[in-house]
Amino acid sequence: MTLIKQELKKRANPKKAKLLSGFFKTGKGEYGEGDIFLGVIVPETREVAKMFLDLELSEIEKSLFSKIHEERLASLLILVEKYKNGDLPTKKEIFNFYLKNTKYINNWDLVDLTSHKIVGEWLVDKSREILYRLAQSENLWERRISIISCFAFIRNNDFKDAFEISKILLKDKHDLIHKAVGWILREIGKRNLKAEEKFLQEGRRYKNMPRTMLRYAIEKFDEEKRKKYLNGEI
Repeated sequence: MTLIKQELKKRANPKKAKLLSGFFKTGKGEYGEGDIFLGVIVPETREVAKMFLDLELSEIEKSLFSKIHEERLASLLILVEKYKNGDLPTKKEIFNFYLKNTKYINNWDLVDLTSHKIVGEWLVDKSREILYRLAQSENLWERRISIISCFAFIRNNDFKDAFEISKILLKDKHDLIHKAVGWILREIGKRNLKAEEKFLQEGRRYKNMPRTMLRYAIEKFDEEKRKKYLNGEI
């Protein structure tokens, strides 16, 4: 048993574990099938992660390979902190380690809490080609990584790749991708509403995107404008 798992088990809550198992769709045929929860909430998992910031990647890897969701999350949160405080060679090593192990970054919270802080941050001043490959992956979570990583660029008012990857994912069949793309578009709109609306209206794109994606994208619009988009009147 890893040290991380030992600390997490001290905080285990069976009632919360049952709730989280349902929330993260761990049933047969669902996207989180087989994932095991201890019932440790994210703030507590962060506390555990902070206890092990000196772990080497070889030790972090053992926890990342765990069947326990919170242990995988703790290992990824450690990576985020090590990346943030690391020198250039360390950052590169963590970036490569992260992408090498995407099969274990296999639920939306694991992606959303970490990908933009490692993958996105590393690519801020580099080619984003890898994101386009991930966007076309058969792996749901790699596709989500491709779009969520764009948060790092959006913070710098750099929207190009977020828009291009959104185009690739426009016809994705999974609801979790619809939500992620809509969320990204909404965040762009907070910074530059004209840019978001141009994207939505170009070729009447908003009429062809999944309804969930559109709803997320226009969530912060005023009520009148939101209704017009939903009714196809723009």
